[in-house]
Amino acid sequence: MVNVDSDGDVAVRGSSWYQRMSAHVAHLQGQLNKFVALRVQAGGISAADEEIVTKVTAHLNAARTALQGPEGRKIRRRMSGAPADRALANMHEAEVALLRIAPREELRNKGFYALSHAWLHLGRDEELPRQLEAALYRGTDVEPAPGTRELAAITLHAAYQAEEAERARVRSFTHMVVSAAGVMWILAVALGVWAAQNYHVAEIFCFPVDREVEGSEKVCPLGDSAGSADVFFLEFIGMLAAAVAGAVSLKDVRGTAGPYHVATGLIILRLPVGALLAAGGILLMSGEFFPGLTRLDTPTQVIAWGFAFGILQESLTRAVDRQGRSLLDNIKGPGSETAPPSNSCSLTAGPALDRVAAAPTDEASASRGSRIRRGRRGRRGRCD
Repeated sequence: MVNVDSDGDVAVRGSSWYQRMSAHVAHLQGQLNKFVALRVQAGGISAADEEIVTKVTAHLNAARTALQGPEGRKIRRRMSGAPADRALANMHEAEVALLRIAPREELRNKGFYALSHAWLHLGRDEELPRQLEAALYRGTDVEPAPGTRELAAITLHAAYQAEEAERARVRSFTHMVVSAAGVMWILAVALGVWAAQNYHVAEIFCFPVDREVEGSEKVCPLGDSAGSADVFFLEFIGMLAAAVAGAVSLKDVRGTAGPYHVATGLIILRLPVGALLAAGGILLMSGEFFPGLTRLDTPTQVIAWGFAFGILQESLTRAVDRQGRSLLDNIKGPGSETAPPSNSCSLTAGPALDRVAAAPTDEASASRGSRIRRGRRGRRGRCD
């Protein structure tokens, strides 16, 4: 059973990521309802603000559709993260628009929120975060500088665009991994079917007991003659080896807070690669490609070498693993290693507001406050 409120927000079934996004949509809807109520109470909504409210509503509805609609419920689409990205893009646009109609008393807090996101995704040295920081610290005893609202909205929008680009790269990588795995699966199955239908293909994977004697007995994966199941069994052993190697590699895999199943895609890719390497390795040995490794005496040895070749796929897929981890690490968020440090040099809303509350009220204290602000800017400079 799902819970639906008057705005149509639903606690959707699915992963924790989709639950969190659905909850955030409900939060943004609550913010919109509050802003509209405050404007009505203050005397009405202007035509410009009414247009923004309409756009925010459209974005939130689009996010709900992405999360709760038919596309959002498909396993394949959820695996790729496409519905989540679509919902996140609309939520970001809604949040930027909400900043443009936020009450004046909330503008400074929301400015710090935009600044923290800019630091995460744009960096401290970009022009927009620096301008926003200067506008928010224009003076602790006065309102933020004129134009701060639009500057905060533009900065937040730029930060969200950078975040969406980071996520798009991960989703594109996941698509490539899944597509490559699909092609490998097709090739592995096609090879097995071909060997099952054509005796001569299956015979290639056998080893003659004595290469000097024509018509000598052969050692094949499942006996002393080529059979229809030989290559399929050899590929199964390669997949088994790849699965074992993939399970061991999970010790280095970190969970992700996003909807991107990169680790799952890499495990799926390992299986057909292991199957093809097992068959390909035995084929190379049968063709005397490796000097000194041209004769196997029992079917068990053939299978054992197939298992070894299946394990070797780990050396090929490790580079793909590193690329996937690098892309996931590039998605920055609160608590990530790239987040601004929470020390005296960070601008979080709490300490900033404490300094605002302690603003000077006379000329002497104003002069003292100016010296404090200069010292604070100096400390921030040492943190860069």
